[in-house]
Amino acid sequence: MYEFFSHTADLGLRVRAATLDELFADAARGLVRMLVANPEAVECVDERTFSLQSDNIEYLLFDWLSELLYLFETSAWLPGQVAVSVQANRLEATCRGEAVDRDRHNLEHEVKAITYHNLRVEQENGAWIAELIVDI
Repeated sequence: MYEFFSHTADLGLRVRAATLDELFADAARGLVRMLVANPEAVECVDERTFSLQSDNIEYLLFDWLSELLYLFETSAWLPGQVAVSVQANRLEATCRGEAVDRDRHNLEHEVKAITYHNLRVEQENGAWIAELIVDI
């Protein structure tokens, strides 16, 4: 589950999930929802795989979302389905999606960057919680 929150001129993303895998997948879905108003319109016509590693879990989340944003900016590609496995600060993911089709995808926010500001990933009461701010 993800939700947005206001942050001055930026936009915040808060994600709650039972597992790290779900947390990272839902964070990706939240980013897609920031980019397009109707993420359900994204068809799964091709597949991309990702393999990332970082020194800590917060930076891994930052790198993951930055990678998806980079793919959107350079290839106008959107993931419609996301499967993520996170273990020991390593992420393996498979995304199925397509290039933006302006006839079907209603572009929402222009996300300029994922930021480190108030970035957090932690376990709380048996659930995983992440918060981050994106520059719009």
